[in-house]
Amino acid sequence: MTPWRATKDFTVAVVGGGVCGLACAIALAKEGVHVDVYETTTKFKEIGAGIGLGPNAVRVLRELGVWEDVHAASGEADLNMRVFRYISGLSDHEIFYDNILASEDHGLGIARFSLIDALLKHFDISRAHFNKRCINVSPSAANPSVQILTFTDGTTREANVVIGADGIKSTIRSIITGRSVDADVAWSNTAAYRGLVQLREAKAAGVKVDLAAGFWCFMGPEKHIVTFPIQGGNTINVVAFVTNGPEPIGLAKLPHGEPWVKTTPQSELLEAYDGWGHQVKGLLKCLHKPSKWSICAVHPHLPSYVKGNVALIGDAAHAMLTHLGGGAGQGLEDALLLARLLGAPGTNVGNLERVLRIYDGLRRPRSQNIWDRSLRAGQVYEALGEHGFNTDGVRKDLAGIFIPVWHHKLQDDIQEGYKQIRAL
Repeated sequence: MTPWRATKDFTVAVVGGGVCGLACAIALAKEGVHVDVYETTTKFKEIGAGIGLGPNAVRVLRELGVWEDVHAASGEADLNMRVFRYISGLSDHEIFYDNILASEDHGLGIARFSLIDALLKHFDISRAHFNKRCINVSPSAANPSVQILTFTDGTTREANVVIGADGIKSTIRSIITGRSVDADVAWSNTAAYRGLVQLREAKAAGVKVDLAAGFWCFMGPEKHIVTFPIQGGNTINVVAFVTNGPEPIGLAKLPHGEPWVKTTPQSELLEAYDGWGHQVKGLLKCLHKPSKWSICAVHPHLPSYVKGNVALIGDAAHAMLTHLGGGAGQGLEDALLLARLLGAPGTNVGNLERVLRIYDGLRRPRSQNIWDRSLRAGQVYEALGEHGFNTDGVRKDLAGIFIPVWHHKLQDDIQEGYKQIRAL
């Protein structure tokens, strides 16, 4: 990896080295911005198994110049998310909606660690700083254009812009809002049991549907299961959702002492899906050591993603429910747009705060709209759609639901941002 060279007259600190943080740093470096990444852990890693990249995310990765390595790391010969099938999870396993996608709408399922490894091929590791948990950001008394980052080890660093890519439990968000980390996070009243299943084992267990063909959603009252292939189609990423009653997000409280993530017995998952169809039971019996995630989201919507020279991207700004697979794509869109605006010819150390406000005005409405649509999609998957839990009703509720997620023209936003910067 050739060391990055900076040409802009300001520096950026990215707090958080997950997918969005690394993507943002890579994009900034390509714009000639000096950028450092501060990561809490001892190395770059991702929590979780598989991640779905929709066509909008694929376009961002192409723009970043990393797509070939990402695709190669997936182990897939072609984009493997070409069909979205919605099927009853109950005894009859009726197919409600068989959505065969146009080629421009194909996506990719990939293991999270593989995505990180591919991004690191384009990252200057000398710009990484590990074991750095940021606990405060404040303007320098001597020079307000400089932000002082303070870490738990007592050290400090300086940068002109701080970007919070530190996930749903974002310290940087609390600095922007002035509230505690937990104040802007709500439990969705849903748990997700996650894990990987070998395709051959699923077939042997009686699963007849072609899990390697693309995205499947097994639907039913207060529960649904999402699957998609990774690692060349030999492994299936499985997420089984269980909703605990009708309380809307923001009202239900996570039981006291319940961790966000824990390993749970398979028997708990099988009991939750008691009475469902034989293919569902066969699939879940192959999920030997599921991890149980208490699904939370940033709620209510933030009034701003920026404050002064500090900005949020990804889950730190808009952690959403996973039901449209849009979280990663929205974070990648954040990363690319923000990097392009900071790299614009008219951006300089004297107008950074105004440039960040332009970013907020372009990204916040879109990402929060996708947040809302993801919530509604989950309701459809769990038999609460407007038009009823039957073939016609599900088709009506799901028709076109991905279009705003996938077909947004990010380049138009970038050009609009450039226009606004020229007018500063």
